[in-house]
Amino acid sequence: MNGDPPAALSPQAGYLADVTQPHGYTVLSLGDSTGVGVGAESGGGYPQRLLRRLAGVHPGARLVMLAQSGATTADVLEAQLPRAKRSPADLVLLGIGINDVGLQLPEESFSFNLEQIAVGLAAVRAPVVISNIPDLALAPVAQRLDRAHYEKRIQLYNTHIEATAARHHFAHVDMFAASRRLFGTPGLFCADGFHPSAAGYDAWADAMWPTVRQIAAGAAAAATGTR
Repeated sequence: MNGDPPAALSPQAGYLADVTQPHGYTVLSLGDSTGVGVGAESGGGYPQRLLRRLAGVHPGARLVMLAQSGATTADVLEAQLPRAKRSPADLVLLGIGINDVGLQLPEESFSFNLEQIAVGLAAVRAPVVISNIPDLALAPVAQRLDRAHYEKRIQLYNTHIEATAARHHFAHVDMFAASRRLFGTPGLFCADGFHPSAAGYDAWADAMWPTVRQIAAGAAAAATGTR
């Protein structure tokens, strides 16, 4: 509960580890259902898939999963960020905004919450990789919506994500552009037509991996004193 330390998922055994114990390279994941992996038949969301790749750079790397299905920026600010501040971390993954868009929350609230999250993450003292919102207007479920309006709103929110990333020197991954490049690829969505499938999360991790790998490799080089 509120006083408990966060738990971390071991990439080797898939168990919950006590983050108060000595640790290796630790990744914090903040966000929504895409962090949790809703829709995937197996393998989890993009953080779990990135973690398996990170094991090649940092053996024993582990994941502290703070993301929650259905979360908005307000939920990250109120529930996830306080736990993040209590956890050791070497890298933070932040993917949020999909539910803010879907619930049509005010743009001003989204921008304010995101800025407060970014300010709070300074206390974690770890590099942050933030991804913007994919073009969900291309999702099968969006066929019954006004796609042009939905897409315009996503782009507006993404403007705030990109500006926040620039202000706080976060690494930014353009999932909006990546999703457009993948449009028409079969099998990327699960049966609900909204959440990614296992293949969709693989594609998501593919888009994020170059940025994550660069940060992780830099940390590994610093730890060994190499360049």
